This record gives sequence, structure tokens and C-alpha cells, in this order.
Amino acid sequence: MLDFKQFNPGMKTVGGIAGIIATSILAFYLLVIYWPQSDPYESVEINIPRGTSLSEIGNILQEKNVINNKRTFTMAVKTLGHEKNIPAGTYTLRNARSNRGIIQQLVYGAPSLKNVTVLEGWTMDDIAAALEQKIGINKKKFLRLCKDQELVKLFELDGNSFEGYLFPDTYYFAEGLDAIVVLTKMVNEFKENMTLSMKVRVEELGMSQLEIITLASIIEGEAIYDDERAIISAVYHNRLEKGMRLQADPTIQYIIEDGPRRLLNEDLKIESEYNTYLKSGLPPGPINNPGKESLIAALYPAVNDYIYFVARGDGYHTFSKTKKEHNKAKRKFQKVRRRVRQEKNSATAGGL
Repeated sequence: MLDFKQFNPGMKTVGGIAGIIATSILAFYLLVIYWPQSDPYESVEINIPRGTSLSEIGNILQEKNVINNKRTFTMAVKTLGHEKNIPAGTYTLRNARSNRGIIQQLVYGAPSLKNVTVLEGWTMDDIAAALEQKIGINKKKFLRLCKDQELVKLFELDGNSFEGYLFPDTYYFAEGLDAIVVLTKMVNEFKENMTLSMKVRVEELGMSQLEIITLASIIEGEAIYDDERAIISAVYHNRLEKGMRLQADPTIQYIIEDGPRRLLNEDLKIESEYNTYLKSGLPPGPINNPGKESLIAALYPAVNDYIYFVARGDGYHTFSKTKKEHNKAKRKFQKVRRRVRQEKNSATAGGL
């Protein structure tokens, strides 16, 4: 029986045309995907903010001379199905010879990490400013989250904000990272450093964890040198036991708007729950984010009868058991301060 298909020249023509079209389409997409871009030997850092569209990513790459043909780049991204797969962040692109090479580095390469150092004694405001500068997190949004009561409950924190729970350390974050991720990392770091033995000690002292963190934050605000932290802690423990007001200057620095600066008598009269010159006991919450040394000092105060201390002018303090001793130490410090001021004025005058 004859197969008439083999004698049908029209069928062969249609098949040939279809093959040519398919081959042409394949060749076109391969050309788009492997389209050569700028110098493949250059290393360049680019930043893709959150919410950046594919067209805007193309603009960023073109401005950085990573690509020389935006149209083929966007087509290649769509062809490979990665239109929504390029995450925000800072990337260092190396040896990107083609659209495919660039896309692979953006989609599969980890964004460059930036270090953010949170110092002991920083407030939420200080941390928010550093995060905005380093990795682009909106400061106002971060502070809003820190004070969100539902979020505080979700993280199972005592108190009315994240103040005191953002543990000081050096962190590594990608630019554009969500603020919730940053908060989670810092709080987890706090929880890891607040060990079981420390929690047991909190109960031994008959205090709450919030009270210990609050006391630690005051110690952090006062102490410069580690070897004084436990002594300063003892002063505050002693005053609390005697029912004396703490009269802690760092609590005043926390409530003034233009601090830190030298405090004035009028500052000590500001009406606030955090004013330990007017209010008895500890303030309602931490005034900064204390480091582990201050937390340990709050838990393990030195054994002494001191109830006063005043700065010496060299970062250390003079501790006293009586008001008379304290007033003497204050007069001595005032003399030192006057002498320093006079020497400074003399030096300034001599330079004119």
C-alpha cells in the first residue's frame, strides 16, 4: 500500500518552515539570555532597594555600567522566569559576561552584608539611626515597631517597648532587610545572653527581669570602667533597700531632648516617671540597652555600705557612706572641673 504522505511536498514545506521558526525563536532567546554586556572583568557594587521594579533594576545596572543594553536584560529576566525573584540588597557583581551571568548572581548570589555595631548603652533611637545609615531601614518605622504593644507581647517581653532588649553586639545585615528580622535577631541575642543561672539569680534577689534590666541600664549609663560596675550597682541596691531615691543622672539624660549634656538644676525638676530625683524606686523601664557586664553587675552587686558617689573627672568615681563624705568629694570634683575650665580658657586665649 502506498504512503501518500511521502509524495506530499506541501507537508514537507510546512514542517520545514515550522522548524525554521522554532530554531529562530530558540536562537533569539539564546541570544537574549547570553547577550554580552559590559566589561566582564570589572567588580562593581550595586544596591537594589526594597520594592524596586525590574525596569528600575535595569536602570541601576545601566547607571553602574554593568549592562549596556537594558532591553535585552529585562527580556532575559522574563525569559528565565526571574522577574519577581531578584531580592533587595547590596551585591558585588564579578565577571558578569552576559545577561545570564548577571541574573544568576542577583538571584542566587547572597547580598553583601554590612556590619552594624550596637554599643552598650545605646537607646532605641541611637540604634534606629545607625540602622538607617548602614542598611537603609527607615528610622521612624523602626521606632514605631519598637513601641508596638502587640509586637512587644508577641516577643514575650516585659515592659512597654523593646528598650533594654536590643542586645549590644556587632551584627551583619543585608541592606534593605526587613526591620522585623533585625528586631528578632537582636532580641534573640539578648535571650541567649540572659542565661538560666542569671534568671535564677533574678529570683534570688526577689526582683523581676524587667527591674534587673532597668537597673543594668542605669549602671550602663553611669559606668565607664568595668571594675566599677559592681560597686555602682551596690550603691543603687543599698539605696533601694533603704527606700532612698536613686537620684541617677542617666535617667535625667534619658528624658531631656537635647542630651547628653551637663545637667542643670532645672532638669532635675522635670516631671516624668523616669525622673529618679523626684520618683522613688526604679523607673518603669530601661533607659538604654545594657551590655552583659552591666547585667551581671545588676545581679551581683559588690558588698559595701556606699550610698553616694560622684565623678572624679577621670572616668572613675569617689564612693561615700555618708552625706558629709559625699559633699567633700563633690567639692573636690568641682575644684578639678574649675581648674580644667581655667586651663582650657588659658589655652584658647594663648592661641589667639
